[in-house]
Amino acid sequence: MGLGGATKKLQKVADMGDELYSRINELREQILEMRETVQDTNQRINALENKVDQQNAILEALAEKEGLDVDELLTEVAIKEAEPAITEAETGGDGGAAAVEDAESGSGAGTGSGE
Repeated sequence: MGLGGATKKLQKVADMGDELYSRINELREQILEMRETVQDTNQRINALENKVDQQNAILEALAEKEGLDVDELLTEVAIKEAEPAITEAETGGDGGAAAVEDAESGSGAGTGSGE
């Protein structure tokens, strides 16, 4: 009985080893696929960055030809983008929507519509 029990235990350990080996191979394949995906993505990002840089150079050249100051324009855009966030914080998060709706519909207080 001692020999049969040892054989069963060894078979169980061998089966566990085979299962573990199989799982490790699956993980290895997944990692290799992920590595390829990351490399492909990196190449795409590099290509997109190059295109954006080229487009930026063209836009700056066109702006300069038209006599526009690119830095000034970018500053103005940054200010305009920041203003809605400031306004929203000041109005309690509704962006002044209630005031705009009242003004558009004429239903605000003091409109004199009852005269």
